[in-house]
Amino acid sequence: MARILIADDAPIMRELLASLLIKGGHEIAAEARNGLEAVELYLRHRPELITMDITMPVMDGITAIRHIREKDPDAKIVIFSSLGQQKMIADAIRAGAWDFVAKPFYESRVLDVVSKALALP
Repeated sequence: MARILIADDAPIMRELLASLLIKGGHEIAAEARNGLEAVELYLRHRPELITMDITMPVMDGITAIRHIREKDPDAKIVIFSSLGQQKMIADAIRAGAWDFVAKPFYESRVLDVVSKALALP
């Protein structure tokens, strides 16, 4: 299927997402603990998709999205965000994210959004 970069500061969230995505037939290209690592790892590994948390140390997800999209306007990014962060989700979509998944999430929602994002031209 696809190589995916997971960007989230919570180790348990990275582990959970990795498990779900692998179960869905995907490969984890890399895992980032903050937005800066996400940008660096994206440029190094060029995965087909990025799952991006918004609130992270060093560099937040919205800033990371902007940096990645400057380097690769076709990058496919899906936001994973806690409920109640609607303004930040809207900012992330404006910055170039394709869609979002609210935390806590259902496995079927994760795989559905990932599948749809990967199907984009």
